[in-house]
Amino acid sequence: MSTTTPIALITGGSRGLGRSMALKLAEHGTDVVLTYRSNKAEADAVVEAITKLGRRAVALQLDVGKTSTFKAFAEQLRAALNAQWQREQFDYLVNNAGIGSHVSFAETTEAQFDELMNVHFKGTFFLTQTLLPLIVDGGRVLNVSSGLARFALPGYSAYASMKGAIEVLTRYLAKELGPRHIAVNTLAPGAIETDFGGGVVRDNADLNAFVASQTALGRVGLPDDIGGAVAMLLSKECGWINAQRIEVSGGMFI
Repeated sequence: MSTTTPIALITGGSRGLGRSMALKLAEHGTDVVLTYRSNKAEADAVVEAITKLGRRAVALQLDVGKTSTFKAFAEQLRAALNAQWQREQFDYLVNNAGIGSHVSFAETTEAQFDELMNVHFKGTFFLTQTLLPLIVDGGRVLNVSSGLARFALPGYSAYASMKGAIEVLTRYLAKELGPRHIAVNTLAPGAIETDFGGGVVRDNADLNAFVASQTALGRVGLPDDIGGAVAMLLSKECGWINAQRIEVSGGMFI
């Protein structure tokens, strides 16, 4: 890892969990490049908040479901690193961007399946591959999975399958990137109060109460629970953690 201020790239860093990750990392002394799919104003607001914390940040547009754009994105990123930091590489890649889907196995369409695969698995696979030359030796990759890859709730078969694939990919990346001393781990959030999936966990009182009743710590997770965990896992003290799945769910369904 570089001896200068570390730089993290967070996909989907303009809202929800990604926003919390970006702000928590900034609080812990990390500069941030965040991506957004369509809402530039939202992304710019996160950049401004990071700047107020005394760190530098850049927002770049990216749709992780469109692999054909990745080469051009890498060039944009390279230019941003040069312009803002006078650097050729960054330290941490957080593959966070995602979309929600709640549909039974029997009713899942091929189009829904393909969209989830393109965003959650294919996008993560090929974006990481594309950005490998820009990640410093000794850096980190953190892939975001879900508690749903461990426990099963009806309606998430396709979504959770993509996250299961991410968890396998993490172990392979840890093995293959080991010669470059790049540690690769999986972060698996439990149910969190965000606007993800239409905000159902946050806004549906019955579901919120059910999740809390099934969680050892007695409540639903909050975005900062995840942001704080990301800041911890990317700290220098956690550099020996590798090829692991870390679930951050408060003890959900144990």
